[in-house]
Amino acid sequence: MKRFKWRLERVLDIRKKEEEVKRAELLGITERLAQRRTQLLIKNRALKIQLDKLKKQDSSERIGNQELFLKFSANDNKIINRLKKEINELKKLQQEKIAEILKIKQYREGLEKLREEAKTEFINNQEKIDQKNADEMSGISFARKIMSGNSERALSEA
Repeated sequence: MKRFKWRLERVLDIRKKEEEVKRAELLGITERLAQRRTQLLIKNRALKIQLDKLKKQDSSERIGNQELFLKFSANDNKIINRLKKEINELKKLQQEKIAEILKIKQYREGLEKLREEAKTEFINNQEKIDQKNADEMSGISFARKIMSGNSERALSEA
């Protein structure tokens, strides 16, 4: 029996590799997104801790510390806004990558379905060919037996 060869096998392999690459990119984006979220959480938590400390201080100490806090919180707010913007961009990029992966996956699954259909058709055709060959061989074998039987009768009659 011949070995099954599908002409689009290379295309399927390329799509599989492409899907793996896109998944790796998605993983990298997801990791960066998690890092930025963690950084944002840490910054917000630090600001909350500072505010809680200010609330607990006496009013005489608080005024000087509040002024210092407000100076530095402006910089922290810039950092927080930058992190929020980066998180939103990473979310969009993540959604785009997911859409790309889904598109590639659907294409790959379609190719795999076509491959299975072609393989099934190939196997059916090979079985038909094998059956035809077996029928021919049995016919030839039967004809030889008949011919050898007729020769033996002819020899015994003479």
